[in-house]
Amino acid sequence: MQGGATGIGYGLKYQARCISDVKADTDHTSFLTGTLSLKEENEVHLLRLSSGGNELICEGLFSHPNEIWDLASCPFDQRIFSTVFSSGETYGAAVWQFPELYGELSSPQLESIASLDGHTGKIRCVLWWPTGRHEKIVSVDEQNLTLWNLDTSKKTAQVQSQESAGMLSYLNGGAWDPHDFNTISLTCDSSVQFWDLRTMRKTDSIEHAHVRNVDYNMKKRYMLVTAEEESGIHIWDLRKLKFPVADLPGHSHWTWNVKCNPEYEGLILSAGTDSAVNLWLALPPTPNDSGHESLIESTNRTVEPLLNSFNDYEDSVYGLAWSFREPWMFASLSYDGRVVVESIKPYLSRK
Repeated sequence: MQGGATGIGYGLKYQARCISDVKADTDHTSFLTGTLSLKEENEVHLLRLSSGGNELICEGLFSHPNEIWDLASCPFDQRIFSTVFSSGETYGAAVWQFPELYGELSSPQLESIASLDGHTGKIRCVLWWPTGRHEKIVSVDEQNLTLWNLDTSKKTAQVQSQESAGMLSYLNGGAWDPHDFNTISLTCDSSVQFWDLRTMRKTDSIEHAHVRNVDYNMKKRYMLVTAEEESGIHIWDLRKLKFPVADLPGHSHWTWNVKCNPEYEGLILSAGTDSAVNLWLALPPTPNDSGHESLIESTNRTVEPLLNSFNDYEDSVYGLAWSFREPWMFASLSYDGRVVVESIKPYLSRK
């Protein structure tokens, strides 16, 4: 099913790749996004959906010194967020705080909470403890993962532990398990690795090529979704990792990003380099008492429950974020700096 240009748009001045829901803002539907300009001063935009739900308003515009490759909002304080950035061949990561907002602010100074120093490789992402006020974060570079104790009041970050994933692993991202806070998944070119943060050891892996992104099903334990460049989207049961329990065809070009809805079971967003965002309904099978799937006879049978394809874009779509406050809303970001917020309410009746 194809959709027209129905979303609420907002244009950034420069190219961009990352957007995050501001989960800690319980009064507004808010998103945070940052630009990726090589030559210009980069910007972080705080966007809020208007009370009427028909306009995206920039509540804050903040100057950022470097190209932003990853951005994540703090789950317990709406003014705090992290970025991964680069200047030439040098990569870094930091936790920031923006000032109290009184209407729109134009390029005020961001306050540095902590710099995540000590990485030897190119930093890929920063992962926040999934929920609640728990000041632990994980940073991931090409070879290592580092667990930090963050103290936002004292503005410090101390390394609790660090471990190498090995020279054969080229890490590029990850996700924190919302059902087991001791577990994170790390993606690399040829696999998904599962790590126990208590021991800082790899416990298992999915050997699958060209994994671009991974996300956990927040409503169903043991369910993981992967986005893979050419083979689309796979849904996995973490208790049996040999084969996916369901496949989705993904996009006509590379499938780049995938996000599970935080409230509605089985709703998945995907974004790709075909300039589209797809909405899927994919309820994974539930094994019966005999251990066999009750809904899908074969673990690798392909299904295509495509609810809608949103085509409000003219460039590759890299950024996706569901709203936790209004889980029927999501924001997407294309490389040319176009932010679009859409509602999926028309498709909820089909669940």
